[in-house]
Amino acid sequence: MFHYLARFIYFNILGWNLQGTFPDQDKYVVIVVPHTHWMDFFIGLLVRAISKKQINYVGKKSLFKPPFGWFFRMTGGAPVDRKKNSNVVDNVVQIFKEREKFRLCLAPEGTRKKVTELKTGFYYIAKKAEVPIVMVAFDFSKKQVTVAEPFFTTDNLQADFNKITSHFKGVKGKVTEHSFG
Repeated sequence: MFHYLARFIYFNILGWNLQGTFPDQDKYVVIVVPHTHWMDFFIGLLVRAISKKQINYVGKKSLFKPPFGWFFRMTGGAPVDRKKNSNVVDNVVQIFKEREKFRLCLAPEGTRKKVTELKTGFYYIAKKAEVPIVMVAFDFSKKQVTVAEPFFTTDNLQADFNKITSHFKGVKGKVTEHSFG
């Protein structure tokens, strides 16, 4: 039921379009760029519902406290402690190893402010868990979400990041001046 409501809202009310589809694989890391506004989260929920894929996400620990913590957990979120002494990458890799099905969505910018480089945690999670990365671009200027084919990391970090960042070149977030690049 929510699938049809999400489709109606996304396509008919908001007027967005969707390019590509999420793979049928059981495990992968989804990266969404740019992350410039709180509305990105709701666009993401709609796209996830349209795709009919169970995709989880992590968010800063403070989001999961009252009064809205229940909502973030209900929508598939899990709190993450981003302090330096917490090994988030290894903790998430362990989740991938323990579960038969796990698709994790991250915003590799790590903030809604302007950044010129992506954080590397998503990359090392995918590499250590031996799962592909699915790049997803939220382009508010075109009202379009683009889902790329799965990408497996190689042994060349710089070449991999060149490929990843090129996928998001020219993509404009809701707050254009905060768009990646």
